[in-house]
Amino acid sequence: MSTTEPNDDHTATAAEPKVLSIDTRALRGLAHPLRLRLLSALREYGPATASGLADRLGESSGATSYHLRQLASFGFVEDDPTRGKGRERWWRAVHAGASFNAQFLYDADPEVRGAMGVVLHEIATLHAQELNTWLGTMHEWSREWYEGSDLSDFKVRLTPELSRELADEVHELINSYRGRVPEDTEGSAVVRTHLHIFPRPTD
Repeated sequence: MSTTEPNDDHTATAAEPKVLSIDTRALRGLAHPLRLRLLSALREYGPATASGLADRLGESSGATSYHLRQLASFGFVEDDPTRGKGRERWWRAVHAGASFNAQFLYDADPEVRGAMGVVLHEIATLHAQELNTWLGTMHEWSREWYEGSDLSDFKVRLTPELSRELADEVHELINSYRGRVPEDTEGSAVVRTHLHIFPRPTD
């Protein structure tokens, strides 16, 4: 979700981008696979029209236009007044990311729990798609970029408190790299980092 990435209300720092704290109304509005993909595309690639997003995502412009208006009604996207002429309508993401309260998973309303499940599973799907795209195209990148990439997993025994501490420290580390490379730096690229921390049974 560029990703819309749930972080369970991690406290923002000055180095972090603008993040929206999701409430139950916004959660219900976001819980649709195409809306999540549209929002992710706007955050990743910048402002676009409904037709441009339709071409990128393989959808009809009628569908993207409808769901963009729905996203706007929930405060996720807005018109970009710096672009477009005449009837051409450009959209941009309002926030760089979103945070979700863990309580949504335990809400008494099954619709809230279901909406949270849709959002989380779609985020996981988007992460998998991005990773598969990299694996399928990494031969097109230089050896330096291959050596600068990483595909690892780790197993370590933790308590819930230490697991949260680990997540917070990784967030802080990633944010410490923001702004270190100007956009026009030759040889640079936007790097995507996915973080998945979750418990598993031992038997």
